[in-house]
Amino acid sequence: MKEVLKKLAVIQAKLKAPKGQKNSYGGYSYRSCEDIFTAVKPLCSETNTVLTVSDEVVLIGERYYVRATATLLDCDSEQLVSNIAYARETAVKKGMDESQITGTASSYARKYALNGLFCIDDTRDADTDEFHKKTAQSKTENVKNDDLF
Repeated sequence: MKEVLKKLAVIQAKLKAPKGQKNSYGGYSYRSCEDIFTAVKPLCSETNTVLTVSDEVVLIGERYYVRATATLLDCDSEQLVSNIAYARETAVKKGMDESQITGTASSYARKYALNGLFCIDDTRDADTDEFHKKTAQSKTENVKNDDLF
């Protein structure tokens, strides 16, 4: 297991996966799975590793979740290291059919499985509590500053 972890450490140290996507509705930047894949492929080549991502739909209680698994294989030692993430399907999403709802949950779960495997920090993403707290704090500070003038 030691060899694959050494290679994973190299990838984690070198990986730069900028938030290359823009949400025009929310006005924030984010990174997609494709952004992560684009950034990690040269590092996999450099370290002689292969990245795979798979998912499956699982029933937990009365809700369906997509369980995504990101796996890094060391081609030299054939050792693996994996990370799993879950995303729940919404019951209904306006404008989407059932396969699209599953697809969005899959994309979300895959992205977070990759984030966990490669230690990508998404604390400033718009879908996190921290983002909402900072946004609310920023708006409050702007209101207070506006009151000064």
